[in-house]
Amino acid sequence: MRMGEVISEHVRVGEVALHVNRWEGHGRQPSFLLVHGLASNARLWDGVATRLSDRGHAAVAVDLRGHGLSDKPDDGYDFGTVSADLATLIAALRLDRPVAAGQSWGGNVVMELAVRHPRTVRGIVCVDGGTIHLSRSFASWDRCAAALAPPKTAGLPRERIEAMVRAGHAGWPQSGVDGALANWEFRADGTVAPWLTFEHHMTILRHLYEHKPSEVYPKVPVPVLLVPADTGDDEWTAGKRGSVAEAEAALPRVRTHWFVGHHDVHAQYPDDVADLFIETADSGFFG
Repeated sequence: MRMGEVISEHVRVGEVALHVNRWEGHGRQPSFLLVHGLASNARLWDGVATRLSDRGHAAVAVDLRGHGLSDKPDDGYDFGTVSADLATLIAALRLDRPVAAGQSWGGNVVMELAVRHPRTVRGIVCVDGGTIHLSRSFASWDRCAAALAPPKTAGLPRERIEAMVRAGHAGWPQSGVDGALANWEFRADGTVAPWLTFEHHMTILRHLYEHKPSEVYPKVPVPVLLVPADTGDDEWTAGKRGSVAEAEAALPRVRTHWFVGHHDVHAQYPDDVADLFIETADSGFFG
């Protein structure tokens, strides 16, 4: 395997097969496990992983169950099962206590991974996630579901989706645009369907609504790098700043680095995000 080359494969994790993309490094520690957000996919991490590999760090990006090219069982979308999938994947790939980086919902997932399986990781990174506490923003699940249910895009023409993605991601590197497009299956008849079904999306959203990260923070046994994004929405970002401050006060060991950009800041600015990961590791923060 040549440096910078990506290997795509499926790894059996209990009753499901998870799709992963792997990049070799040249021996620099730590390695990185890259975890996407809700309704996203591993390819949003392509740019970050390529940069990490070029700098000598091995990287693995995973499609979580129900997402991308991974299996799509009817159940197992709770935090306990999804974090156990990751712990089993780390063991199956013989990763030596990687740093687990999760974006959005994936940030909450890697927080749970560190608490439930503390020997599997040496640190975690939460990219505009990990502090998501939906029950504080919505008084009931019904209100949350009404506000955050995804648009039903199954059956739309491919050209419409491509135009929508390119218009919404102007100025992004090609790796980020390709990653965003990879949230959909492109069918032979010219239409699309999201890899994550609407039903599975809503199941995960319900678990996220019920998740209380404030109860998790004091239990996290490894260093945490918070990477929130100021998306330009003043009210939303102000609430996010309050959540980040709460996490900073409760996490045993934490650093924070803000970006100004999209919620998917890792896809928008992959080199900058990867360099932050490396600089933090080189400083000894992750041990």
